[in-house]
Amino acid sequence: MYSRKTLLSTILLLAIISVVALIGTWIWTNSATDGTKTLNSVEIREYKGQKLGSIADFRENSIKGPQNIDNNTYRLVVAGLVENETAYGYTDVIEGHAHYEKVVTINCVEGWSVTILWEGVLVKDLLREAGYNSSATVVIFYAQDGYSTSLPLSYIINNNILIAYKMNGLVLPPERGFPFQLVAESKYGYKWIKWITKIEVSNDSSYLGYWESRGFSNNADLP
Repeated sequence: MYSRKTLLSTILLLAIISVVALIGTWIWTNSATDGTKTLNSVEIREYKGQKLGSIADFRENSIKGPQNIDNNTYRLVVAGLVENETAYGYTDVIEGHAHYEKVVTINCVEGWSVTILWEGVLVKDLLREAGYNSSATVVIFYAQDGYSTSLPLSYIINNNILIAYKMNGLVLPPERGFPFQLVAESKYGYKWIKWITKIEVSNDSSYLGYWESRGFSNNADLP
């Protein structure tokens, strides 16, 4: 038989252990975020029953290699034949406009293609916000690396063309055009300009971009 003194000592010891355990749990719970490791997001490979390609399926064929842009200092300028020239920050573009998702296949003149779920904002929303002129016929896109290309304004408006900031659920990596890549559906890949820094509204229908000025078709229509 245990003595009363021994029983009380045991109860006190158990109480102390319980309190220490509770304190330890509280400290762990409230400090866990300090030591938590963030896992990489998972790339979406199927969307509404449709199989998707992968970010890894693209070939690196930019004119100066992947560009590294700081989203804190980045500006997307919308200028040209507009009433209000605008310089958007990265978050201004994303948080200030409606988001859209669309599965579109990019086809390169080199012979490869990749089907991707793109998420972005409509170019026409940015143009309307800037108040584009009725005389405008062309939209010219400029990139961080000096690349450029153009597309008819009617194509941009009528086809709900996106500038994407995500692909397959992941934020664009630098090699894929962060912060924004044009999703020029039904056009060859050289119209899918990456690292966009400026969108110019123009009436210069004869403008030729980087590859177009080197003999590539300015229409770039898929067969």
